[in-house]
Amino acid sequence: MCKKIFFEWKTDEKKRKWAVTGVAALLLFLLYLVIFVFSGQDSEKSSSVSMEVTEKCVDIADKVTGSNWSKPVKQKKAEFLEHYVRKTAHFCEYACMGILVSGMWRPWKKRSWKLFLIVIVWVFVSASLDEFHQTFVSGRYGGISDVILDTCGGMFGYFVISAGERLFLRNKSEFKIFS
Repeated sequence: MCKKIFFEWKTDEKKRKWAVTGVAALLLFLLYLVIFVFSGQDSEKSSSVSMEVTEKCVDIADKVTGSNWSKPVKQKKAEFLEHYVRKTAHFCEYACMGILVSGMWRPWKKRSWKLFLIVIVWVFVSASLDEFHQTFVSGRYGGISDVILDTCGGMFGYFVISAGERLFLRNKSEFKIFS
């Protein structure tokens, strides 16, 4: 009887591990598609999309603060902020990647410097390949500064998921999903 209960528990644990890994891998695949599509846009289209997002952010800031900025003031603010919005998007995409890569590997590895190294190398290689891909797109270039920014985003994502796991699981062994 004890062997049967132990075997079922181990089987359920393995299923949970594969389920978490599978969901993280699927979401990671979708994130790669999004990154590939954005990186495949020529410089004109890419700038247009980021400017559109920035203009919407400026409009929201105008409404929230009740500033009633004129159209030229809004445009000037948007032009100033566009670069920062673009770089923040880079950072956030790769922070998500750090979270998802951690989610893929965490069921199989304990939280340690080895897991951290897997995540960082994965994100670094992904960012490098993305920048290489951009060198083939009209008006785009690959930059080491973007690779560094993306890798920092991945590290941030790893730290967010690690901190969240520690907070959630602190003294709550009944909620532990992985060893």
